[in-house]
Amino acid sequence: MGDPKGFLKIARKGPPKRPVEERLKDWREVYQPMPEADLRAQASRCMDCGIPFCHMGCPLGNIIPDWNDLVYRGYWREAIDRLHATNNFPEFTGTLCPAPCEESCVLRINTDPVTIKQIEIHIINRAFEEGWIQPEPPAKRTGKRVAIVGSGPAGLAAAEQLNRAGHTVVVFERDNRIGGLLRYGIPDFKLEKWVLDRRLKIMEESGIQFRTGVNVGKNISAPDLHKEFDAIILCGGATQARDLLIPGRELKGIHPAMDYLTQQNRICAGDKIDSEERITAEGKRVVIIGGGDTGADCLGTANRQGAAQVVQLEILPRPPDVRVADDPWPLWPNVFRSSPAHDEGVERGYSISTKRFSGNGSVEKLHTVRVEWISNGDGRKILREIPGTESEIETQLVLLAMGFVGPEKKPLLEQLGVELDPRGNVKTDENKRTSVPGIFAAGDVRRGQSLIVWAIAEGREAAYGADQYLTGETMLPVVNTRLVLSR
Repeated sequence: MGDPKGFLKIARKGPPKRPVEERLKDWREVYQPMPEADLRAQASRCMDCGIPFCHMGCPLGNIIPDWNDLVYRGYWREAIDRLHATNNFPEFTGTLCPAPCEESCVLRINTDPVTIKQIEIHIINRAFEEGWIQPEPPAKRTGKRVAIVGSGPAGLAAAEQLNRAGHTVVVFERDNRIGGLLRYGIPDFKLEKWVLDRRLKIMEESGIQFRTGVNVGKNISAPDLHKEFDAIILCGGATQARDLLIPGRELKGIHPAMDYLTQQNRICAGDKIDSEERITAEGKRVVIIGGGDTGADCLGTANRQGAAQVVQLEILPRPPDVRVADDPWPLWPNVFRSSPAHDEGVERGYSISTKRFSGNGSVEKLHTVRVEWISNGDGRKILREIPGTESEIETQLVLLAMGFVGPEKKPLLEQLGVELDPRGNVKTDENKRTSVPGIFAAGDVRRGQSLIVWAIAEGREAAYGADQYLTGETMLPVVNTRLVLSR
């Protein structure tokens, strides 16, 4: 490394954030760029650790120490080449990934880790500014055609890899714009959509075809698509939201989180929403049920819409502030986390279960009880209500952000007849091949709700398997996600 003692001399420093009062007035990104001198200093903290566990913390196997050292030395052109060798879309992971690589950084054993994520986003932004990111159509085509169903991060990664291999790739998206979760699930204050459009333009100019408004299984028969293309990769995500089927669920004002987030993203994109269909937090007491990232996205959205009050509830206990003894490095730790949205105004509640909703046509109250998790004797935890802790919360808008239970089965998966695993996801082998020859699956549709970095890794793996299936061999790089650190 350029400065083997950098981690001893320089403290971790993150990117600056726009002031809360400023960012609540618009939908632009919260974080601001770091000065180059600060980035290079932070890169020097990457120590000569011998065994870089950050490689195993990253599902993509990013060669993190290499590009940290290149940034420290000012070799930005070489840094983007090293970063792109394993990651198709650093602008997405550098913005949205929770950075498991940082939690497995060797420095994290007893101090603050390297700011890997911030260095990554700066490398890719510098590369675009310098004009280093250019279309790269393949020198020749193989004559094979691949259909990719779903244009989220898994689908886009598979498309780019297979296009590089020379296949003709067509990406089908049922919505009116390309991007899937990146387009409609992530608020603009976390990912401004010009960032996505910038990459899509490069991909289109490289020869990838995009078709929007195509719901495979409905306006195109899935078996017909299978006949038309030499291979299909399913990348439709895990879009079946977990519901809360309790008394009062039928009341107006209770919505799945993704309905709420998608609508606001459409508004930010310039779409017109009928006033009767509009879901807004303006002037309302809002309750978000679910303490994860989707809940935080709802929180930031509600505050920007002008909510009077926002309460975010989680049925699990509040995590500890630091690792506990049975939660060792380098695994992803169960610790208390906050997003920038939590700085903007929220009341957070833990170990709270919702019993029912009440109201006259529209939701007016949330009825809750405190809970605890106790051992049932065989090592598992069960939920127990604590008597006498019943409570009520006034609300006019409830957002259900409790995660997803898997992919939609009808009509696409049923028409194709692919086998499902016990959790209801598409079952595949290690090369992402489904039970139907010529059909592959990647991302959340296969592994369940997960991270964007996992989706990109899975898309690359599916492309590797599909290229091998189509040609008998492949020059595409393999991503060995089986070596990634996990619980």
